[in-house]
Amino acid sequence: MAVGILLATGLGVGLFTSLGVPREAIPAVGAAAPPFSLSLLEGHGSAGTPADGGGGGKPAVLLFFASWCTPCQSEVPAIADAYRRQPGPGRVPLIGVDGQDPKNKALTFVHESGVTFPVAVDPNYQVTEGLYDFTGDPDAVFINGNGTIAHIVRGPITSSQLLAWERRLT
Repeated sequence: MAVGILLATGLGVGLFTSLGVPREAIPAVGAAAPPFSLSLLEGHGSAGTPADGGGGGKPAVLLFFASWCTPCQSEVPAIADAYRRQPGPGRVPLIGVDGQDPKNKALTFVHESGVTFPVAVDPNYQVTEGLYDFTGDPDAVFINGNGTIAHIVRGPITSSQLLAWERRLT
């Protein structure tokens, strides 16, 4: 009987932990960045990574965040400030991905944080959890111009970390 319970428990754990994104499909450093396109928070157009990953040979940075995320409330204004201070032509495109915020709360957060980079809305976490397997904010993904992932940061980053990784991409 104990063996039967142990087997049933093992099968149950195996079943439930295998649901979701297959482990081999989760993007990792050196792998191709998955393409996606999401509507912009402002409502005009879309943002994401194209099928060629970096966007015509250009690197990109994805910043996953939400207004309700406590670490994001510190990180996003500092990142926005660092991004604004960079010269336009040499700047690596930064794309924000806001997860499941009510639109008005997300817009308020983005405006109050001084964000000038595009922010896409991921209302059902199809990109955040579905493509990248991120289950908590914030997270950042640095993508080379050839579309491969150069670096992933799970958790908050500083503006100096952002700038250092951007320099590595160019």
